[in-house]
Amino acid sequence: MPRPRPEIPGPGQESVWDYPRPPRIEPVAAPVTIRLGGQLIVETRDVVRVLETSHPPVYYLPIADFAPGALVDADGSSFCEFKGTARYLDVRGGGQVRPASAWNYPHPSPGFEALRDRVAVYAQQMDECTVDGEVVTPQPGGFYGGWITSAVVGPFKGVPGSLWW
Repeated sequence: MPRPRPEIPGPGQESVWDYPRPPRIEPVAAPVTIRLGGQLIVETRDVVRVLETSHPPVYYLPIADFAPGALVDADGSSFCEFKGTARYLDVRGGGQVRPASAWNYPHPSPGFEALRDRVAVYAQQMDECTVDGEVVTPQPGGFYGGWITSAVVGPFKGVPGSLWW
């Protein structure tokens, strides 16, 4: 599939096609919440997002801000050419367990040190994830962890045929 035609952002919106590659990290000036099993497992304003061409932002939250026991080491790892080796975590809340539905970079690559004590979560595995009170839509495709809000336009990597974008 050829590179798609980017949507035109409206007022107050960003196009994911204007995001850089390699990605950049920036702080977020909005509260973020995650619920699982009906339980609020994190609510924080200490948020950064990673922006990469064609991907909706991936939000990283401090591990220390999660409810006790909400994050548990899981099997598996993956490698990002930019951020380094990620480890996976199970997410627990309200009697529910979502295996390997979060990840972090314990020893991130140079330039991504801000991710060290932070975790990202697959929104599609949670009951609800919000940014500034808006419920997010998960990035398409099971592998990607971006969160789509009304502030970003695509098309987004992860839809069928987007592997080589």
